Amino acid sequence: MNWNKLIRQAHRWLSIIFTLTVVANIALISMGQNIAWVTYSPLLPLFFMLLTGLWMFALPYFARANRA
Repeated sequence: MNWNKLIRQAHRWLSIIFTLTVVANIALISMGQNIAWVTYSPLLPLFFMLLTGLWMFALPYFARANRA
């Protein structure tokens, strides 16, 4: 199993989930409803996107260290 491919795919799906939660948040706020769990719902996928994004950012540096 290729972990890098799995992490990239997870990052893509997390970005879709994040976008949907932000759109839902904006829609509810524009209707005048302020529900706490909807307001904070984008934070969970955003946190995991941070982790997967940092991993993908560091991959070239790890590959360069392994070659040397």
